[in-house]
This record gives sequence, structure tokens and C-alpha cells, in this order.
Amino acid sequence: MVEGDPRFQQAVDLFNSAEWYAAHDVFEELWHETADPERRSLQGILQVAVAQLHLQRGNRRGATILFGEALGRLKRPGTPDLGLDLDFLCQSVGDRLRCLQSEQDPESCTVPGLRVVD
Repeated sequence: MVEGDPRFQQAVDLFNSAEWYAAHDVFEELWHETADPERRSLQGILQVAVAQLHLQRGNRRGATILFGEALGRLKRPGTPDLGLDLDFLCQSVGDRLRCLQSEQDPESCTVPGLRVVD
């Protein structure tokens, strides 16, 4: 299970510190070593990190595309939560996506975060 890998917690911590590029690198490393369906969850989280990186760099179109793809992947039935509150993540991603689609500032929305569930 990917949750037991110390790199997973490291990636979650980087993500929650808005270290998008570093979080992407660690999640991608895990993604390469993981099979579906957990791989799908990791890819969705990776896409959120890259979308945030696009926002930082002013690429709203790239962020919009990746947020949409991430939501599709993370909301797909049977996607494992990896011990994370994916509903919370999807809510914040959905808010940012709606802001981008309506030409509003996505920074007015909650920054995506990864909450560990018990």
C-alpha cells in the first residue's frame, strides 16, 4: 500500500505546504511504482499539484484543464482514497475550477489540501 511508504507522507506534507513542484516529484515517483486503482488516485493528486504550479506561473488555461482532469479521475467510482479526504480535495479543486471558468480569481477560493482521515 502506498500509504505505508514514507515518501507518501513526505509528498502530502509538501502538497500541504504549497510546495507544488516538489510534491509533484515525490507523488510522480510513487505513481511510477504503483498499480491501479491506487495509481489513478495518485495521478489525480499529481494533476492538482501541477494545476497549482500552472496557476503560480500564470497559465490559467493549463490549470483549468488539469483541475478538470483531476476531478474526473478522483471522483470516478472505485477510486481509493489512500487514507485521504478526497471529498475535501475535490471540493476545493471544484471551487477553483469554477472560478477559472467564470474568469474570477481562483486565489479567492480555498487552496487545495490533503487531509488524512482516520
